[in-house]
Amino acid sequence: MTQHLADALPTPTGTRSGWWRDAVIYQVYPRSFADSNGDGMGDLAGIRGRLPYLKELGVDAVWLSPFYASPQADAGYDVADYRAIDPMFGTLHDADAVIREAHRLGLRIIVDLVPNHCSDQHEWFKQALREGPGTPLRERFHFRPGKGESGERPPNDWESIFGGPAWTRAEDGEWYLHLFAPEQPDFNWEHPAVQDEFRSVLRFWLDLGVDGFRIDVAHGLVKAAGLPDLGRDEQLKLLGNQVLPFFDQDGVHEIYRSWRKVLDEYAGERIGVAEAWAPSVARTALYVRSDELHQAFNFHYLTTGWDAAALRAAVDESLDAMRPVGAPTTWVLSNHDVVRHRTRFGSLARARAAVLLMLALPGSAYVYQGEELGLPEVVDLPDEVRQDPSFFKANGQDGLRDGCRVPIPWSGDAAPYGFGEGGSWLPQPAEWAALSVEAQTGDAGSTLELYRAALRIRREHADLGAGDAVEWLEGPEGVLSFRRGAFVCTVNTTGEDVRIAGVGGSVLLASGELGADPAVLPADTTVWWQG
Repeated sequence: MTQHLADALPTPTGTRSGWWRDAVIYQVYPRSFADSNGDGMGDLAGIRGRLPYLKELGVDAVWLSPFYASPQADAGYDVADYRAIDPMFGTLHDADAVIREAHRLGLRIIVDLVPNHCSDQHEWFKQALREGPGTPLRERFHFRPGKGESGERPPNDWESIFGGPAWTRAEDGEWYLHLFAPEQPDFNWEHPAVQDEFRSVLRFWLDLGVDGFRIDVAHGLVKAAGLPDLGRDEQLKLLGNQVLPFFDQDGVHEIYRSWRKVLDEYAGERIGVAEAWAPSVARTALYVRSDELHQAFNFHYLTTGWDAAALRAAVDESLDAMRPVGAPTTWVLSNHDVVRHRTRFGSLARARAAVLLMLALPGSAYVYQGEELGLPEVVDLPDEVRQDPSFFKANGQDGLRDGCRVPIPWSGDAAPYGFGEGGSWLPQPAEWAALSVEAQTGDAGSTLELYRAALRIRREHADLGAGDAVEWLEGPEGVLSFRRGAFVCTVNTTGEDVRIAGVGGSVLLASGELGADPAVLPADTTVWWQG
């Protein structure tokens, strides 16, 4: 049953134009943020209660991962009803309260939207299965007869991102396409009813007051005509490297042009953010042309290692690609689908240095919940508690995404560390007591206070945030140095102290302890300077 509210919300007042061009956006993974009712699962009321913490942290907007009605086959990315809240997270009135409280605090709310696929429990799909081959509802999905004498083989050779074939056979013999789990059938975006439905869904949430949408699998909605074979296996390795018949097809851009018109109907600069895995940064830029979406995730930067030359190349390529279309570049180090960057880079020192580099770059930055606490990836979860669907498949993603989704610690000396009163849906490490919000608050050397200071300085200094270029400065091998107005950022990506020259000015902030000689940049350290 779809829920309804009578009143829409105003957007925050007194905010600047083009807020999204330099916004710092905090990702909340609802089931792992805060639990208000003691069931071990985070919820909307828990999020609402912790919004003052995010205001104090200094972010501009909050992105909420899915909270829609869902059987939870893929942690809510299998949506059964796009206008209803899953009971585990609360009600539509709870969502309304989150949006209202966020706006009262001056925070914006971005919600996840999952348009590539739905749940197999979505009413359209259930009816399509009941009515059988050749019926109208089946045209809203990708149903096809199989190959072979009796249709026993899938219609083509496409593989699921989660492993195995991208096709499942219905009881009546037809096959349906699912680029992810079998419980996530792909919509057919050539069908007008699908297009109309999602424009309606956009308006539903915009009327409720949300400030934008993060669009899941934005690159996947349109499939190549005829659904041609790819002609090889291990297809996941091609993701982000070349154009595939099921990803990054040019037809997606007409969809986002129509969505931009809907967004522009509303006051308050509502935005669309593309999660688009494209073969190049130039292809990603197509999603953020002036009549399409506002931002696109920068996976090229996300996948760059802790290496000065590689980071500089990624920064240049990203800025150069976005500049012609007039869109801001985005920067991100972690999210709910990748290993936390503290673990990926190999140390907390590198993670701290990396965030000061990210926040010094022109454009918008994304922070994933818990990274401000310096949380590492949890790499030793028992198999019996894992819930990532790809963990149970072969030849798909590594299936270890649960390690970055463990509920975050708020307070106390023992699990669940203030997350809630009834434990947590994934076990938290004993070492996390020292990493809680309570333990780090007021400790000038903590990672939490580093983030708070960096975000405060970013707000206070006009040379940080928006823009589309950096001025690179000469420096030793392994060191990045660039200027933005009177601001200078120096980054030592090596494991040894390095002597630098010609920076000058006073230190605004450093990711690690500095020595007596200001010309010596410690190993794996970033320093912000004011000229």
